[in-house]
Amino acid sequence: MAQLHGDAQGSAPALRVTSLSKTFPGTRALDDVSLEVQPGHIHALLGGNGSGKSTLIKVLAGVYHGDPGGEITVGTASAHSDKTSPQWARQAGLHFVHQNPGVFPTMTVAENMAIGRGFETTGIGSIKWRALKRRTAELLERFQIQATPDMPVGLLRPADRTMVAIARALQDQEGGHDGVLVLDEPTASLPASEVDVLLTALRRYAAAGQTIIFVTHRLDEVIAISDRVSVLRDGRHVATIDTEGKNEMDLVELIVGRALDRVFPEMPPVESEEAALEVRGLVAGPLRGVDFTLRKGEVLGIAGLLGSGRTELLKALFGAYPLAAGQVLLDGQPVRFKGVEQAMDAGIAYIPEDRAAEAAFLDMSLRENVSASQVRHYWRGLRHRHGAEGVDARRSITDYMVKAHSDQQPFGTLSGGNQQKVVLARWLRRRPKLLLLDEPTQGVDVNARAEIYGAVRRAVEEGTSVIVVTSDFEELSRVADRVIVLAHGRVVAQVAAPHIEPHRLTELAFASAGDTTRKVAAS
Repeated sequence: MAQLHGDAQGSAPALRVTSLSKTFPGTRALDDVSLEVQPGHIHALLGGNGSGKSTLIKVLAGVYHGDPGGEITVGTASAHSDKTSPQWARQAGLHFVHQNPGVFPTMTVAENMAIGRGFETTGIGSIKWRALKRRTAELLERFQIQATPDMPVGLLRPADRTMVAIARALQDQEGGHDGVLVLDEPTASLPASEVDVLLTALRRYAAAGQTIIFVTHRLDEVIAISDRVSVLRDGRHVATIDTEGKNEMDLVELIVGRALDRVFPEMPPVESEEAALEVRGLVAGPLRGVDFTLRKGEVLGIAGLLGSGRTELLKALFGAYPLAAGQVLLDGQPVRFKGVEQAMDAGIAYIPEDRAAEAAFLDMSLRENVSASQVRHYWRGLRHRHGAEGVDARRSITDYMVKAHSDQQPFGTLSGGNQQKVVLARWLRRRPKLLLLDEPTQGVDVNARAEIYGAVRRAVEEGTSVIVVTSDFEELSRVADRVIVLAHGRVVAQVAAPHIEPHRLTELAFASAGDTTRKVAAS
């Protein structure tokens, strides 16, 4: 194990990474990366999917060893990059909170604080509950979290659950701002209102002297709270800049290495009034009588807050959620699918929000994942045509700009953006009549986002109609021909281009969530 050593210097960086490389078989994930993070700063770490961000974080955490020759210094503690460990990282003062904060909803705040640190016990082995609750109350006050020690974590709002995880990670600091807190996409699954709560808390922690590394794909958040930004591209450190005076397009150009005229390609105009899909009085789960029509070649956006029924609507259309009442017409013909296989045979494709749990086979190869929706196509009698499957998979890798060293590469080793492009390729190869997208660019970098919507555009040009659900109202305003707003399982508003504006969708979503007794007027 690496040893803690070094002399304290008043102006020394809180974190210094020197000549860090990491090589996997066939891939150099990090290539001679050097960067510094100053004490008390919020330092954003940016890069496209596959740029090396996750690998860098895992080397810092001691989950991966770097190649020989690099060095990591945290305050006065240094280690060779090939000699780190999780124990060294904790001793050096590196603390990590991930997108899934790892809290236990059914346990109390006090019990969650004790997880990892251990429960203090008496000589006979009973837990010192009073001491634990007293200490938890002090932590809640220190981190300004609106909760009590006895409150179940599941009752807290999402941002407060993340702050409980932060407080748990930092609870053993000797001072109020020791060490470095690494936040790996903590806002990816938070609604906009909760993001603001968390970012406000992070500003407060940094103002008190806490050093924070903030990993995110959301560039507006970087502009809003970070002091400096480091950008990785293809495993190399390409820049560290002050955030002040920079805008999102400045960051986009650093991330992708070129200017993007438009992140979201303009969709082709809708030229037909013929209905591709008609939904009448749909009742399913939280949906309470949904009505809308989707035209052929149209991109229809679904806006609404969490719990509005957005995801359930897509699953109901895909046959994955039982219908209690209502009618669905596809190309003018009534359909009522008993399962997803019937929906697929009818020409419907669905890309779910939770890619890892519902759309991916992480232990299987890229080839097997991309062909998963067409397995029968490669069987001839009792023989599976692996050669034909491989040819098609390699063509899809090229067509959908998937970054991979082989079609046999394990799917789980791909970056999030490349995984999403594989899932999209799986469905678009079937040339669907209807494509259902649920948060298609969540956790995806700006370049991959442009490539994903470029593929969607090509599908629309070939006759596919699209329904897209996303919490990013800026995204909806860019790609949708029309947006309907859901609240409490009902359609409460509709906005058509060119009147689709992010702030208007936000107003409609929140106003509708508070009052569904009447439909909200919209352009």
